[in-house]
Amino acid sequence: MNVLVVDDDREIVESIAIYLSKENLNILKAYDGLQALERVAENNIHLILMDVMMPRLDGIKAMLRIREQNNIPIILVSAKSEDTDKIFGLEFGADDYITKPFNPLELIARVKSQLRRYVKLGAAEGIGGASERLCSGGLCLDVHQKKLTVDGEEVKLTPIEYKIVELLLRNQGRVFSINEIYERVWNEPSFSPENTVAVHIRRIREKIEINPREPKYLKVVWGIGYKIEKT
Repeated sequence: MNVLVVDDDREIVESIAIYLSKENLNILKAYDGLQALERVAENNIHLILMDVMMPRLDGIKAMLRIREQNNIPIILVSAKSEDTDKIFGLEFGADDYITKPFNPLELIARVKSQLRRYVKLGAAEGIGGASERLCSGGLCLDVHQKKLTVDGEEVKLTPIEYKIVELLLRNQGRVFSINEIYERVWNEPSFSPENTVAVHIRRIREKIEINPREPKYLKVVWGIGYKIEKT
């Protein structure tokens, strides 16, 4: 697995590289957003750990450029720990967000969790098949091709968005609480996951709904959670 580590602080890059190399991961390095774009273009990257504040091109702008062509997991690393900063990063396409100074064990756990999801994207326990399609009206997920379409038009999803849509499509009509969604998709115990899940739900709606304020597919059940209608 190739992990790209991006930070203008070379000592941080080296320390992260040491931690992750012990997990049998191949580490590529970049020291600003432009170098990150070059590494992504030249290599088969499976995950990116990227600082937010960097010279030449910051992490948010670099992430937006990467997201135009690629849905690989991106974990933002930032010294800013306010919820608004985390939400901002998630809204612009990050799959996860970790603040400095970070616990090395937490960093490794988050990286491994994202890599598992990316490698097994679309897989489900005990269920699978080359022709498996999950549909609700015009919303269709091809599990084998890992592709979501709305009325025949392909919709690009991040790995986290994909797993949320797959979870709800596999269980059409069932309402999942925010805690259930977080634990099933992130594969870790939930701790105040409201903002994180809400941001991803909002992004999914913007991609699949004609009018996100009046969703046709991804419905909220007030005070309980979310579901995709069974058709």
